[in-house]
Amino acid sequence: MKGLYQKIIPIPFNPISIMWKEIEGQPKIQRIFLSNERVHATELVDQVCPYTEVESCEQIDGVADKIVRFLNSEDIVFSLDIVDLDLIKPFQKKVLIAEHGIPRGWISTYQRLANRIGNPKGARAVGTALKNNPFPIIIPCHRAIRSDGSIGGFQGGTQMKRKLLEFEGIKFSSNGKLISDRFYYE
Repeated sequence: MKGLYQKIIPIPFNPISIMWKEIEGQPKIQRIFLSNERVHATELVDQVCPYTEVESCEQIDGVADKIVRFLNSEDIVFSLDIVDLDLIKPFQKKVLIAEHGIPRGWISTYQRLANRIGNPKGARAVGTALKNNPFPIIIPCHRAIRSDGSIGGFQGGTQMKRKLLEFEGIKFSSNGKLISDRFYYE
């Protein structure tokens, strides 16, 4: 696809790729790819859209810098203005906006998020929406866990999810469950 670009961010967890394009004269992030234990972020981009050019601009460089600072444990809040939310379906958009509202150092569960968006039987669907979050880090889906206190999944792998939560002050028990009373949403 012509006009689709990739910014590669070298980080300690393995590179992250930001896929973006210009819409009405403004850069809009189409997707963020996290490397995980199985596959490198640039390989994921090549699988999804092999014709991206490695390119950046001032705004995308600014987001990349914020991501690096976030991953170095700084308290960064990302604006949703830079992401293209028009790419996602209405249900996922509701989930992602609710997830974006969870502050640093707080967690929620898939069930609490389902309740928050008015779908109390939708915990599994919320988990799926977060699993397919096209904007991880900007929309901090690592802050959602299972109701039993276990960590749940994450695109960058559970090791990265745990590290991100630890950066935010979340503790874990010896059996790997989260220890926190800072639950966001009822």
